[in-house]
Amino acid sequence: MSPTIVTAFRIRKRHLAALAALLFLSFFLARLIEDRNSRQAVAAMAPALANRVIVVDPGHGGIDPGAVGKDGLLEKDITLTVGKRLAANLGQAGAMVLLTRETDTDLSDSTTLGAAAKKREDLQRRVALANDNQADLYVSIHVNSFASPDRRGAQTFVQPGKEDSLKASRYIQAELARLLRNTTRQPAEVDYYVTKNTAMPAVVVEIGFLTNDAEAKLLGDPAYQGKVAWAIYAGLVKYFSEQGPPARETTGREEIIKTFKENATKGLRP
Repeated sequence: MSPTIVTAFRIRKRHLAALAALLFLSFFLARLIEDRNSRQAVAAMAPALANRVIVVDPGHGGIDPGAVGKDGLLEKDITLTVGKRLAANLGQAGAMVLLTRETDTDLSDSTTLGAAAKKREDLQRRVALANDNQADLYVSIHVNSFASPDRRGAQTFVQPGKEDSLKASRYIQAELARLLRNTTRQPAEVDYYVTKNTAMPAVVVEIGFLTNDAEAKLLGDPAYQGKVAWAIYAGLVKYFSEQGPPARETTGREEIIKTFKENATKGLRP
């Protein structure tokens, strides 16, 4: 091969490398701009959350670990972290947020015996918290598992026939797909106790599979957990923005919101 051909080949190779780097940089900048514009759009719609009572339910807790990853990662720990981050986002936007748990615990009595009885009591109390406080929406956070390690992707679940729940789930699912870029799943209908017995729109969000090694690694990453929480938050902002202003408050609701604000001012939980 002549020196001229070798030189031309090297120049072309450098040009191709530079072009590849430029394309990558352009893609990266486009993603940054898209994310910035999306956050600005969500911020503009966030006032729709004002005075909305939202129950955030981190699944499992206490003696119930939920799904367990190969490296010992526990569903109950992941859901609690994501739930707290979601609650913080919602609260900063003016929502009245109730967490079903803020520590590694369940809602059953210590005197209740038997795993089945404790689980039943735990679920009943999660639902009661939402119903008793006349919540506008209930969102329960979980982590999925499956026999096949190939299954992956976040997915939302709702009770059949609950149209408002389905609307909320579609907004959340769309944001999960857009921000995480690793799921093509769609909302599914299920018959869960918490979705069936809540008197308001209710969505269960399975944020990924602990049985998938790659996704389990992401689920244990604080940055990824924050991204998941933001996706759920953005979906809820868009859902409530579509709903318009809340209906005129009943006396009971007014008292609930008043108590929440008074306790928040004092640094107390309602």
